[in-house]
Amino acid sequence: MSDTVYKIVPASLWQSARQKGSFGGAPVDLADGFIHFSTAAQAKETAEKHFSGQTDLLLVAVDGASLGDALVYEPSRGGQLFPHLYGSLPLDAVLWEKPLPLGPDGAHLFPEMN
Repeated sequence: MSDTVYKIVPASLWQSARQKGSFGGAPVDLADGFIHFSTAAQAKETAEKHFSGQTDLLLVAVDGASLGDALVYEPSRGGQLFPHLYGSLPLDAVLWEKPLPLGPDGAHLFPEMN
């Protein structure tokens, strides 16, 4: 299993995180008490379920191993284990960020994830 985890985030929210030097989470993360991440295999389903039709999104790849014990895999949809970060995301753990545009069919077009 890859140590890379992914966060789908509105570009404006991510710009604010860049200015602060860390990402504290989107409103849903703050409400739930942890930052929601997805594995590469889960990211497309996450986009369909939670971000359908939304534009101006980024896909942020994060080195999960660098987050240590604050990153916990917990059961969620259908019993799948999803990565949850209990704490802020330090931007030095970010591997890359790429736009997540909508394709002609209305689904998000994902970059290659590894």
